[in-house]
Amino acid sequence: MFQELERHLLKDKKPSQYLGSIIDRPEMREYPFSMLLKLRSTDQNPAYHPEGNVWNHTLLVVDRAAEIKGRSGEPRAFMWAALLHDIGKPDTTRLRKGRITSYDHDRVGAKLAAEFLGVFMDDKEFIGRVSNLVRWHMQILFAMKDSRFRNLEEMSQSTDIGEIALLGLCDRLGRSDADEGRERENVRKFIEKCCSELNICLDLGGI
Repeated sequence: MFQELERHLLKDKKPSQYLGSIIDRPEMREYPFSMLLKLRSTDQNPAYHPEGNVWNHTLLVVDRAAEIKGRSGEPRAFMWAALLHDIGKPDTTRLRKGRITSYDHDRVGAKLAAEFLGVFMDDKEFIGRVSNLVRWHMQILFAMKDSRFRNLEEMSQSTDIGEIALLGLCDRLGRSDADEGRERENVRKFIEKCCSELNICLDLGGI
């Protein structure tokens, strides 16, 4: 099923249609696909994710990613990262003081993404590209909030900032109430911060 899943990720205009059709297959209850099935039973804070559980969010993100994968330098890694970007949420989601949180899901998710892909391939370079995208996909939010979790320098040494910007845009637009204009502006500001603080030139015109 892995090859089938990858084919739909790379070829479909809306991979969510295929993903929605397989989520109740018996194979999805088996490891490692069970890691994806867990997304459906993992709730999110409705203030930020009115679309509901992590699976609903992931379907929206994957469709957004499919729209712009042609702008990625590595479409295969990009699409797998879109599917697996929140795979760490089931293990990190907690109810704290009445709020649903998923602290460190990016770090945990990077390890789980590598674990998932490692079942099917030995290509450590590819697995590393995907897991690093998962690891750093929250940096847009952290940079905009000047969070203590922000680490643009380490991010830039681990992955491609342009790919993070594209994935982050899809993540932020993968919500049922997303303000597209505002989210694109947030990503543009993230790119500006990276250019300023890291003394690099990065142009993703059109975001």
